[in-house]
Amino acid sequence: MKIISICIISSLSLFLISISLFFMSLKFLFLDYSIFIEWELLSLNSSSIVMGILFDWMSLMFMSFVLFISCMVIFYSEQYMEGDLNINRFIMLVLMFVFSMMLLIISPNLISILLGWDGLGLVSYCLVIYYQNIKSYNAGMVTVLMNRIGDVMLLIAISWMMNYGSWNYVFYLDYMKMDLYMQIIGGLVVIAAMTKSAQIPFSSWLPAAMAAPTPVSALVHSSTLVTAGVYLLIRFNIILNENLSLFLLLISVLTMFMAGLGANFEFDLKKIIALSTLSQLGLMMSILSMGNFKLAFFHLLTHALFKSLLFMCAGAIIHNLKNMQDIRFMGNLMVYMPLTCICMNISNLALCGMPFLAGFYSKDLILEVVCMDYVNMFIFILFFISTGLTVCYSFRLCYYSITGDFNFYSFNSLNDEGWIMMKSMIMMLIMVIFMGSMLSWLIFPTPIMICLPIELKLLALMVSIIGMWLGYEMSKFSFSWLSNSLKFYYYSYFFGFMWFMPNISTFSMNYIPLMMSYKLFKGFDQGWNEFLGGQSMYMNMKKYSMFFQFLQNNNIKIYLILIILWLVMLFILMLI
Repeated sequence: MKIISICIISSLSLFLISISLFFMSLKFLFLDYSIFIEWELLSLNSSSIVMGILFDWMSLMFMSFVLFISCMVIFYSEQYMEGDLNINRFIMLVLMFVFSMMLLIISPNLISILLGWDGLGLVSYCLVIYYQNIKSYNAGMVTVLMNRIGDVMLLIAISWMMNYGSWNYVFYLDYMKMDLYMQIIGGLVVIAAMTKSAQIPFSSWLPAAMAAPTPVSALVHSSTLVTAGVYLLIRFNIILNENLSLFLLLISVLTMFMAGLGANFEFDLKKIIALSTLSQLGLMMSILSMGNFKLAFFHLLTHALFKSLLFMCAGAIIHNLKNMQDIRFMGNLMVYMPLTCICMNISNLALCGMPFLAGFYSKDLILEVVCMDYVNMFIFILFFISTGLTVCYSFRLCYYSITGDFNFYSFNSLNDEGWIMMKSMIMMLIMVIFMGSMLSWLIFPTPIMICLPIELKLLALMVSIIGMWLGYEMSKFSFSWLSNSLKFYYYSYFFGFMWFMPNISTFSMNYIPLMMSYKLFKGFDQGWNEFLGGQSMYMNMKKYSMFFQFLQNNNIKIYLILIILWLVMLFILMLI
């Protein structure tokens, strides 16, 4: 009798819960209905510790999407991680991760949000260092320490909320907007969300976290860890005043631009997709800071679908190429892995905003809303340049891996016969094709009135076509050779290395304290302290004890000399 694996059991359970939550969310959405549950854990005299749970259409729909992606990822992991002896531990970690995200989604309370938030941070550390090597350990430390900044901000916000009667922030959002002092909570929550969603200057951990296994990346970088910050800000959207919104808009647009630029200089398959995630997070944050939280939520859901599919395709390619991630050693994969390449192409086109795929409905709407909004020229230009860069790196990636020349190390066993991986990818593919239009009908029951001149209406399409052409040009060998030549090396290093952010967040953070501690160690521990402290006492005591030892060695001559000296001293004293 064949034993059913933990992957199948957990993925089936998650799938059933996901479907039921989705239908519940539809009911809540149509009835405009929400449930707030309070459960008293402990009561001491007049103070009580209460666990609160908030069910509304937004939390239920997001939970159903997270669980659906998790179930597909766990099912996919059965084949991807088949050689792993500790697959049960891996699946348990993924389930803990999903549970932390669930806790964060349904919490109207800052304390329980912190529990989910910290759970995400700690379990992500365990998953990033899953492949145990130096690179993974460094990436894990960068990830967990950057996320600690957000945790600290939330802790300060919790202590500041002591000014109210409860930590259920849902009750106080309107009051927080009016109260000047309570804007502090808004600022703290924005910084916490920036660390989790890897906005500038906290961006360097997101590509570093690619050290985790690919199924984890498909889950973490589409719907869970990085979207926690966006989701928190969607919940706190009322609190964003004009200054906070402007600050967040500037940071998020710069993040979007920086990530799009960096992805065009990157050659690691997973890092390109990670930088594309960073770019999309910047897009969500920017539209959120303009006050359109429903649009941000819509893009959050569609992005989760096509990005997880993109990571799954990348994982299938890496699995088939015997763990090789450099896109320069790929090429013409469409001949050997046609189904995987179809999935990858469709998810890439959805990312670019190709009409009638999932990404189009949210991304195009966001760009049109930006055109209609009162934004300055700088923000407007960066928005459209970033959109063009997205198409640019997507087509560059397609050229290097799917079409292009043969650049493999070897030709052994390149095929599409990872049927378990294929099944989960095809399920995700169906969602990517149909879910965009479906969600737009559900979330926006009345059509949004967009009134733009024909030039602005076609601007997004024009920018995408220019980006497509640039992506093809950038994938040519001559450009790659020229950008890495000595003449342009510094520029390509600057753009490709995320504007030196990994250096700033690791080297500068480590180098100065390490050098100071080294000088202190040399100057004090091995310097004056050595001379005056423990070593000095040790040397003096050793010298005196050796002297006394010498005296007490039954040496008659010394005893006689001492007696004579003693008598002489007595004689002198008597004379005095």
